[in-house]
Amino acid sequence: MSTTSSTTGSTPVITLSEAELDPYVTHAPSRRWLSGPGLPDVGALVTFEALRADGLRTVADSTGDPGHRLPDDLRDQLVIGGLLGLAGAGTESVLLDGATGEITTTYFFHDRPDLMDRRPLAPSLEKLVRFATAADELAALRGQFAAYAGRFGPEAVAEASGQLLALYESGADGEVPPFWRLAAVIRPLALVAGPGTRSGLALDLPPRLLDEEFDIGAIVRFEEVDFPAALSHEPTRRFLRETGLPEECVWFSLGMDVPLPTLAEHWADEPDTRLPEGADRLIRLGHLVEDTSLVLDGTTGAVLAWSEAEARLRPLNADISTLAFTLWLVHREHTLDAEHELTEAYDQLADTMTRTLAALDPVACDPTPRTPTDDGWRYWPGMFEDEAGGGLYA
Repeated sequence: MSTTSSTTGSTPVITLSEAELDPYVTHAPSRRWLSGPGLPDVGALVTFEALRADGLRTVADSTGDPGHRLPDDLRDQLVIGGLLGLAGAGTESVLLDGATGEITTTYFFHDRPDLMDRRPLAPSLEKLVRFATAADELAALRGQFAAYAGRFGPEAVAEASGQLLALYESGADGEVPPFWRLAAVIRPLALVAGPGTRSGLALDLPPRLLDEEFDIGAIVRFEEVDFPAALSHEPTRRFLRETGLPEECVWFSLGMDVPLPTLAEHWADEPDTRLPEGADRLIRLGHLVEDTSLVLDGTTGAVLAWSEAEARLRPLNADISTLAFTLWLVHREHTLDAEHELTEAYDQLADTMTRTLAALDPVACDPTPRTPTDDGWRYWPGMFEDEAGGGLYA
């Protein structure tokens, strides 16, 4: 079996011949779509590489169904693609019901096919393409979301989210599958802050953003006397004075030592403790879970995580502005979860949160080693994925 790749405008598409659709697809609208408009070859969230490479195949064919343990409702579903994680690797497989046209997803467990099940994704191929295109256009601020280019703040977030959610609701008769509900509710949060043109930092946060999210009484602002001489990065000093940080936020607690100590000063009473190179210019701002200190590079303003147990220094955020955005993002997700039940699809939520953070702070999610002891693990994506830890539940 083969497929045909062609190009519509600038987008490569995959189509199948009528002969290739037999006997797998009997649903007439699905046959027309696969033999006509086809499926886009590329996308940020969904890939149809499996269809282009292998043609139509059933789940039973793909697993081999050892011991005939595959649930009956999965056996004849057709594997047409997959959902993509942030790094481009596949996560769930995308399935087409050849008789009804319904689109669902599943995780393949080749050794335990009896554990496999399906989750809804779209009522049809046409809606799947429409949904994925809208999410991609929001991320790139083009097409139907081009008007948001250069717009930032809570109002832009609310409008973009409402527009995308309305599109999904109209296309799914109000029953929006979790994957797209997450895209509509979480992904627009990246519009809350623009590039740092005034602050000298990575982001310009809207005035009072943290005050309004956490309550002004929960925000700690520092004074000049609180800063050690090692904190010479003026944009960071200004941010801590004028904007501040929340005292507590899920996996983060602000240190209340005044003045702020360097990492070397913090551990001065335990001289045998292993410290990273340059500990005298790393300012301990607070702590994260699992015996991990949050530190600032006093010269560059970079935000890092120092694992005391591993004696390992890793990037945490690009700077103090993106740290603040991360804390805001996590707190906002808790509020939205209570309203939209986002944790219903926890794995998809974790990936969506990582994508949203990466849109404004690639450093926080990029596994490229940046320090001598950096192993590529990143704190925030790791915490998002930790369902047992429960950090994303409201």
